[in-house]
Amino acid sequence: MTAVRSTFLRAVIAADAAACGAGGAGLAFAAPALAGPLGLSPAFMQPVGLFLLGYAALLGVMAARPVLPGKAVWGLVAFNLLWAAESVGVIVLGWVQPTTLGVALIVGQAAAAAVVAHLQYLVLRRARHAALAAA
Repeated sequence: MTAVRSTFLRAVIAADAAACGAGGAGLAFAAPALAGPLGLSPAFMQPVGLFLLGYAALLGVMAARPVLPGKAVWGLVAFNLLWAAESVGVIVLGWVQPTTLGVALIVGQAAAAAVVAHLQYLVLRRARHAALAAA
């Protein structure tokens, strides 16, 4: 896959970085306060939050690059789809028993991850068509 040069893609990745950073900070540092309203244990939320903070930093670095390797963007698409599926899976499989607010938060962020993956996929598809047209 060729390199992808897209201001829109960089904006999508930057928005994802901001959302992951904000959500990660909340889960990592406010987990005890969120435990009651969300019905999720701090032991579950804090590692997820710390992971999201690291992922947000990676996304921030990627968003700052004018050109992104297509394989890296495909990796983001796959990760976002996996994240969405796992998020719903933890509820469906009963690994967590969140409150209604917790379910809404988990399902909402899963939907957001799926939308981000779709937008990234659309940019990749457009870049592929442009590369084929130029060949």
